[in-house]
Amino acid sequence: MILENVRIFQPYRSFNQNQKYAVEIEGEQIKKIHSSPYEGKEETINGDGKVLCSSFNDSHMHFLRYGLLKKELDFTEVTSWEEMKVLIENHYSELEQYDWVYGKGFNDDQFEDIDHLLTADDLNEIQVNAYMYFMHQDGHECVISEKAIELLKKEEDFKKEPEEFKEKNADGQWNGRFKDTAVHYIKRHFWGRSTEDAKEALRKAAPKLSEHGVTSFHTDDINFIGSYDRLWNAYTELEEEGDLPFDVHLHHYIFNINDLREYLNNNQKRSGEGTKQVKVGAVKIFLDGTQRLYTAAMRNPYPVEPSKAGLLVYTQAQLNDIVRTAGENGMQVAMHAIGDKAVEQAVTALEQPSATTGALRHRIIHAQTLAPDLIDRLRRLKPYIETQPSFLLEEWDKKQNWSPDELLPYCDPFRSLQKDHIPLTLSSDLPIGALNPWVTIFAAVNRTDLNGKPEGGWIPQEKLTVEEAFIGFTKTPAALEYREGNKGMIESGYQADFILLDRHPQEVDPADLAQIEVLETWHRGKRVYKNDDIS
Repeated sequence: MILENVRIFQPYRSFNQNQKYAVEIEGEQIKKIHSSPYEGKEETINGDGKVLCSSFNDSHMHFLRYGLLKKELDFTEVTSWEEMKVLIENHYSELEQYDWVYGKGFNDDQFEDIDHLLTADDLNEIQVNAYMYFMHQDGHECVISEKAIELLKKEEDFKKEPEEFKEKNADGQWNGRFKDTAVHYIKRHFWGRSTEDAKEALRKAAPKLSEHGVTSFHTDDINFIGSYDRLWNAYTELEEEGDLPFDVHLHHYIFNINDLREYLNNNQKRSGEGTKQVKVGAVKIFLDGTQRLYTAAMRNPYPVEPSKAGLLVYTQAQLNDIVRTAGENGMQVAMHAIGDKAVEQAVTALEQPSATTGALRHRIIHAQTLAPDLIDRLRRLKPYIETQPSFLLEEWDKKQNWSPDELLPYCDPFRSLQKDHIPLTLSSDLPIGALNPWVTIFAAVNRTDLNGKPEGGWIPQEKLTVEEAFIGFTKTPAALEYREGNKGMIESGYQADFILLDRHPQEVDPADLAQIEVLETWHRGKRVYKNDDIS
């Protein structure tokens, strides 16, 4: 099959921006790039002069969580506590004793009808005898009911979670509000969804990825189903049923070295291994919290909260042991590290020779706060840095609350990382960041919000070019999969994952990058999305 009469956008390659091409597809691969008009005998499809480029590979998301928002209670549009209560009561028409009630996406910081953040006392207004779990919009906080607190008190392992992540009332008792790794513990241990529940949620969410040109992603989902085996079965069964229009790497989030050893003992597959479309991803570890809650581990106190500097979840010795064990057993490691103290801890662990960082391509997720000494160590070590530029849309004017003025130039330093050849990917952290990759690219290139503020961009010297940002969403994530030689580019012998666009990214004003539309999405040589509004 020949896709005829298309222009090709492939950064740093020899395709003429104004020339038309014919892309030959054989099975799941690109066989050859011809000049257009095509004069051979193969069947052709007219691309009508549209722009063809690689489809997107999102290296960091929580796809099952996003799918469950489509299936279960979604609070992302709720603006008040009364509205939230009505939504819950309408969704669960009969709340029986000991039922689990759960929802995601609330942001009670913005509720105008209450003057405090939600606690277990507030949830009593809905139902006293129900297990309730509601997750905050950013995924780093939750509130649970008093009945759920009773259940949690019986969990001996929960006592190991940092006390700073467990809010208390005036009497020193848990008030139902929990943060960071305590949130993850509750998700993992209190309930588990079935494989069928997960498949239903994934089916509901899949079309949205295709609509935005995403054909591959790496996802941390285990906390939303409770079992890696059930998670694996959900994705691989969809693949067998022909309902998986993307390639996926499934991360395994662990709490401690025992979780890692349990996986290694019970599973033969290692990072990069699996079925054609579903692969084992990385060992996922949280080293710190989030800056919004002042729990990201910083080397300096928070300017607006001088008594706080966040905290590390592990000692250096504990983390070294985890990373060393993963490295010796062929498992890639992905470490959530937002604060510079957490990044420093991650770098120290990755510098161990037994970590085999170069070969396994370990990753640091976020790395939002750096410093010259850390960038220098990263330059020599070269782990992969997973960035989420769309966070800047809403956080650029809050950075001074979290970092000293002298360190602001080293916050989200995309250009500095690029200049020192430290590999970085662009990603969404879905459902927290922007699903649309062009919004993320806009943020990386402009470093403003969607209204163009601040004028000229926040820390403008750290802007990326559109070409650099695009590679961070295509070619570089393929390298994390050890597939840079056959995925993530428009070249002969590469997997036929591509999209058709309504305009050429190099011909668009940077301020308009977020307006680029995906007209078609192709995965492994098959079209999986077409914009029906386009003739």
